[in-house]
Amino acid sequence: MVRDQKNIIDLTKGEPIDHFLLVTRYETRNTKTGKDFLSLELSDQSSALPANLWENFENISAKVQNGSIVKVKGTIEEWQGSPQIRINSIRLADDKDNVRADDFLPRSKRDINLMMTEFRDRISKIENPYLKNLAGNVFNEERFGKFSRAPAGKSWHHGYIHGLIEHTLEIIRICDLMCDIHPEINRDLLISGAMMHDLGKISELNYDSVFEYTDEGKLLGHIVIASIIIDDEIKKITGFPDELRKNLIHLILSHQGKLEYASPVVPKTLEAITLYQADELSAKTNAYKNAILSQTAGEGNWTKFITLAQTDLHKHNLGGNEGNQNKTLFD
Repeated sequence: MVRDQKNIIDLTKGEPIDHFLLVTRYETRNTKTGKDFLSLELSDQSSALPANLWENFENISAKVQNGSIVKVKGTIEEWQGSPQIRINSIRLADDKDNVRADDFLPRSKRDINLMMTEFRDRISKIENPYLKNLAGNVFNEERFGKFSRAPAGKSWHHGYIHGLIEHTLEIIRICDLMCDIHPEINRDLLISGAMMHDLGKISELNYDSVFEYTDEGKLLGHIVIASIIIDDEIKKITGFPDELRKNLIHLILSHQGKLEYASPVVPKTLEAITLYQADELSAKTNAYKNAILSQTAGEGNWTKFITLAQTDLHKHNLGGNEGNQNKTLFD
C-alpha cells in the first residue's frame, strides 16, 4: 500500500478517491455521439479498475504512458455492475511525491525468502547427479534472482511479483505427491522439469513497472527460451546422457499440453502428462481464487462472466483452510 491510501479493491460505490495509481492501459475513445474521452486502467497492489476522464484530458493524454504514476481525484461508480473510477482531476506524479512504480505492483502473499529457501532445498534433494548439476547451473545467481522476482503470467494466474517461484513450488509439490502415488514416475526427471518448465518467463515478460511482453517473449515465447537455455547448459556437462536430455526437454516443450495452447508437442511420457496436469491445476486454482477474491467484494457472491474460465464463479460461505497459510508448501 502506498502511504496511507486505502486499497482500491476495498473502495465501494460513491466513495471519493484521492490516490496515487499506476497506469496499466490508456487510450482515447469515442462516445456514441462521437465525443472523445480518455479511457484508462489504473492499479495499485490490490486490483486494477477502469477509469474515464470525460473533459480536459488533452494535456495529460500527451504525457501519460503505460507505467506512469498519476495522482487521481474522483469517485468510485459502477458500470454494468462493475466498479470504475470517474476522474475529476489527474496529474503525473513527480519526484516530490516520492512514489515508484514498484510500489504499485501486486506481490505474492508468501514470504519470498522462505520460497527461495524451499526451492534451493528441493534442488539439493535431486539424486541424479546430472540433473542436480544441471539445476544448479540453470539457476545460477543471476537467473535465480530474476526467477524469484518474475510473475508467472501477465494477468491470468500468479500475475504478481514473485508469482513464478510460487507457481513453480506448487507444481513441485503436486508432482512429488504424484510420484508417491505412482512409483513408475521418474521423480528426479519430473521435478527437474517442473523446476525449469517456465524458466523462459524471466525473459518473456518485463516486470519492472507494468507487466508487458518483451520483444524476445513475443518472437520466441517462454517455451522456446527455456529449451534453449537448458540445452545450452546441458552441453556444458560432460557425459550428460542423451536419453535424459531428450526426455527433460520434452517436458519443457509439452508442458502446456496441447498444440493449440502453444506446446510444440503434446505430452508423450508419464512425466510429461503429470507435469501438464500439475501446471493446469496450479494455474487454474490460483486464477479462480484471485478472480473470486477480486470480483465478489461486498454483498455479491458471483463474479462477472470470465472469458478465460468460460463461466462466472461462485463464492460460498463455507470457509477454507486459512489456518495453514503460514506453513511452507513442504510441511
